[in-house]
Amino acid sequence: MAPANPVPQNSSADSPGSREPFRSQPAPEPQDDPEPVSQQELNAWRRGLTPQAEIWNGRLAMLGLSMGLLVLLLARLAGRHS
Repeated sequence: MAPANPVPQNSSADSPGSREPFRSQPAPEPQDDPEPVSQQELNAWRRGLTPQAEIWNGRLAMLGLSMGLLVLLLARLAGRHS
């Protein structure tokens, strides 16, 4: 009896019917240590896709999340006394 799904005999990795495992990519070359940045530079208010904008985005997101949870907690505590 023949198998239900025979494996193609073509061993070329470029063919679409090939069942070879994924070929791993070569490891990237190690980069030099990043240049140290001052606190003033990190806290600068810069617009656009910059590391400073991402830092402020994270800070403001955590502030908004904290405020929202605080409001929910206060509303739940105030509702118990009614």
